[in-house]
Amino acid sequence: MTRFTPAELEAARDRLVPDVAADGLHVLFCGINPGLMTAATGHHFARPGNRFWPVLHLSGFTPRLMKPSEQEELLSYGLGITNVVARATARADELSAEEYREGGRQLALKVARLRPRWLAVVGVTAYRAAFDDKKARVGPQERMFGDTRVWVLPNPSGLNAHWTTATMAEEFGRLRVAAQA
Repeated sequence: MTRFTPAELEAARDRLVPDVAADGLHVLFCGINPGLMTAATGHHFARPGNRFWPVLHLSGFTPRLMKPSEQEELLSYGLGITNVVARATARADELSAEEYREGGRQLALKVARLRPRWLAVVGVTAYRAAFDDKKARVGPQERMFGDTRVWVLPNPSGLNAHWTTATMAEEFGRLRVAAQA
């Protein structure tokens, strides 16, 4: 893995990370916002210790454990990645309430344009903030964007100790089964 100096990571705050997306996906995964490692590499969920890629594989979404640098391969499985907020930060708590709300508005427009079957937001706190839904819990939501259903998944950050890799994989697996139905 490429090593970055603190100055290089700080400079990454100004970089936009392109979505991995296409029309009509089975599932569009939506992170909170890019971390500095993601911004520096241009690869989603790139920080060592983030469990997104292992959980994606363990839940059956991908046939093998993928590296962040292989993110474009997700499209061949009908999967994609975007973020609620485009701005890169060291921690999600650096985002303002207004950034979350505007990110939710932009995300709704993106989903209307791309029409995935499912939007899977990874992080219940981010979902609550972006869509002003204080009662949201992990799992399928009543909210829909056109024909797109919404599922809130646990945040795969290594900081989210409440969820283990195994319990996250179970929840991601529930979404996978629903997406295949």
